[in-house]
Amino acid sequence: MQVILLERVAKLGQMGEVVKVKDGYARNFLLPQGKALRASDANIKSFESQKAQLETRNLETRKEASALSDKLDGQKFVVIRSASDAGALYGSVTPRDAAEAATAAGFTVDRKQIVLRAPIKELGLHDVTVVLHPEVSATITMNVARSPEEAELQASGKSVRELAAEAEAAADFEIAELFDDLGAAAAEE
Repeated sequence: MQVILLERVAKLGQMGEVVKVKDGYARNFLLPQGKALRASDANIKSFESQKAQLETRNLETRKEASALSDKLDGQKFVVIRSASDAGALYGSVTPRDAAEAATAAGFTVDRKQIVLRAPIKELGLHDVTVVLHPEVSATITMNVARSPEEAELQASGKSVRELAAEAEAAADFEIAELFDDLGAAAAEE
C-alpha cells in the first residue's frame, strides 16, 4: 500500500514522502495513529495544502521535546524491586515502571516513549532511551536496587555482586584465621 507520511517515522521516511508499506502495517499502525494517509490523488492534494501547517506543528513539538530532552537527558531514577542474593530480579523492570519513575520525579513521560535495549532482569544501573519526538530522544539511567541504601551504593559505583564478593571474601578470611589459630593452639599442646 502506498502512503504519504504525515511525520517522520523511524526506518521508513521523512514527512511528505510517499512510501510503500505492507497493508497490515498501514491499516493497523500508520493510519490509526495519524502518522500517514493513503496515497490517493485527493490525499496528495490535501497534504500539499496542509504541508505548511504540519511542518509548523512538527517544528513546535520538536522544540518542546528538545527542551524536555535537555532536562531529562542524564537523569537517574531509582526503582526498588525484590531480587535474589545473586542480583537476579523476581520479574523484570518494564517500560511502564520506567515511565512511572520519571513521572514521579516530575517529568511527563508515557510508557510508549520508553525503549529498552534488552529486558532489565538484574540489579544495577541500566541505560534506557526515551523517544520524546521522532527526531528527539534522551537517555536516562534506571538504578534498580532492593533498597534505597543499596541504590545509593550502586550510584556511588559499587555493584551488588562486588559487595557480596567482598563480604564472602571477608568471611572466608575470618574462617581461615580461625583455623590458623586453632592449628597453632593444637601445635602448642
